[in-house]
Amino acid sequence: MDKKEKAGRNAAKGGRRKAGGEQAVRTEKIYRERFERHLDELRWLYMELYDNDSMFAELCDNMERFYSERNGELKTSDRNREQRPDWYKKNDMLGMMFYIDNFAGNMQGVKDRLDYIEKCNVNYIHLMPFLETPEGRSDGGYAVSDFRKVQEELGSMEDLEALTAACHKRGINVCMDFVMNHTSEDHEWAKKARQGDGEYMSRYFFFDNDSIPSAYERTVPQVFPTTAPGNFTWLPDAGHFVMTSFYPYQWDLNYKNPRVFNEMMYNFLYLANRGIDIIRIDAVPYIWKELNTQCRNLPQVHTIVRLMRMIGEIVCPGILLLGEVVMEPEKVVPYFGTVEKAECHMLYNVTTMATTWHTVATRDVRLLKKQLDIVNALPKEYVFLNYLRCHDDIGWGLDYGTLMAEGIGERSHKQYLNDYFQGYAGESNSRGELYNADPVTGDARFCGTTASMCGIEKAGFEQNADAMESAIRLDVMLHAYMFMQSGIPVLYSGDEIGQVNDYTYKENPGKAADSRYIHRGKMNWELAGNISDPDTVEGKLFRRLDQLEKIRKREKVFVSNADTWTTETGDRSVLGIGRYWEGEKLVGLFNFSEYEKKVRISGLNGGYVDLISGTEGEAAEIVLPAYGFYYLKEKTDR
Repeated sequence: MDKKEKAGRNAAKGGRRKAGGEQAVRTEKIYRERFERHLDELRWLYMELYDNDSMFAELCDNMERFYSERNGELKTSDRNREQRPDWYKKNDMLGMMFYIDNFAGNMQGVKDRLDYIEKCNVNYIHLMPFLETPEGRSDGGYAVSDFRKVQEELGSMEDLEALTAACHKRGINVCMDFVMNHTSEDHEWAKKARQGDGEYMSRYFFFDNDSIPSAYERTVPQVFPTTAPGNFTWLPDAGHFVMTSFYPYQWDLNYKNPRVFNEMMYNFLYLANRGIDIIRIDAVPYIWKELNTQCRNLPQVHTIVRLMRMIGEIVCPGILLLGEVVMEPEKVVPYFGTVEKAECHMLYNVTTMATTWHTVATRDVRLLKKQLDIVNALPKEYVFLNYLRCHDDIGWGLDYGTLMAEGIGERSHKQYLNDYFQGYAGESNSRGELYNADPVTGDARFCGTTASMCGIEKAGFEQNADAMESAIRLDVMLHAYMFMQSGIPVLYSGDEIGQVNDYTYKENPGKAADSRYIHRGKMNWELAGNISDPDTVEGKLFRRLDQLEKIRKREKVFVSNADTWTTETGDRSVLGIGRYWEGEKLVGLFNFSEYEKKVRISGLNGGYVDLISGTEGEAAEIVLPAYGFYYLKEKTDR
């Protein structure tokens, strides 16, 4: 019997408990079946990375322990979702992301606002980082000092469990960030490592001179070259360099150490047992480091994500893995894994988001059409999260090969986009600020809320009613277009009422240097009180988005795995998208210009009904108002 087989046998036997009663026997049987189904691959991949049978046995014992600690409601949900593995691919999924303190003060406040969340038709909330982080050195919550403690001002783990339980009673799924690439320098491990404890130093990347760090620097790109240059930080008190890919206070974990992997998986399962439905794995491509590489997207990363997927399917199969992989859709595909060996359940559609705003600035849909064609050609099993804005900046990671073929240079176009969205070029109505601007390369990212980028802020400041109506039309059109994409749409909290940039962050010394806080303002509940008033900006936006959201949940053609394609419209400013599912067909037309457009309707046979207005017509030509759109559903004889 070889070492790998022996480790598997020991692990399979390990952790068995005497179970009393039929329920305990049945639940243990369910666990054993899941475990045995994955054991061979789980053992093989673990040994491939670590070749450590005792650590593998420990992992398996703890997996069973976490399963035994999982409460009955969550286990019931797990079984139901196992029977409906495509439960998250339906057309009823709509997400909303927010910072707990900005949205409602604390977790109890979020619980008190669930009626509002339901009124927004949202059944999936992404709680931005809420685990304990040091004051002033948190990177927005992504420098975790304790993976099992909630930030004191936000509540406690008991409050989190109460919130997730309340959400589940309403059919609302809860997502959280799991920051597994690094810890805060204030984490218990980091403190002991800093004191020279070799066991804990081995959980990071420590070097007593700069020879190896210098070798890494030759091949590893910098994440934040202007605000946090380099990939290592010198610690004078410890006399060592430590790897810090992001910020000096975020120390990269060494996943070559099996203790790191095991302990982080225990944190993962602990959080899943608090009632989390969706685990967002932060900075996935970075989690494995090798000298003489870019330390990005290495094969071992996929091994770790696959192990994580199997551990979840054994202990808590009701949860989903959402990977944060910031690359073009065709390049992120490996993070879905394969049908036989799946990795992430969902990934972000980052490039399409950036290309959408490029389209707003150029009034030219050709690049966006090409981008959507690439996404639509991918297997329908792949689920992307689609969004207009999120908590982060917009980086202009576009298809510059295509743009350069049209005579558009990369540097000049990035400059135009940043100028446009600051309101300096292209007859723009947008408002916002740059982030991480590099005067040498001319590169920069952009920050601003959806409403401010659409012109709502400018129109409000100028008290221009016509401009405000135009800005609202653009805002609604962009959401209607987002809902037509394949995948799950996610709103950023405040977008449903047109919340604009918050410049008060400049008054806070801890935030003033980070312009991303311009679009992370507190939820304005006074304005949210206007959602029932059709004469207010908030009422107009909320009502129109509410209509779109209910159409999407009503019409089965919006399921994530429907056939989706782009259509020809005969105008560079108008995008056409078609969807088909089980005999029903829908064509959406979206005008990205401030001028009325007459376009042809492609992809429909005979008559149609517009799902927005209820009007009927024949598939020929149609006039779109400035920033207008249509949802045209093909009429059938049935």
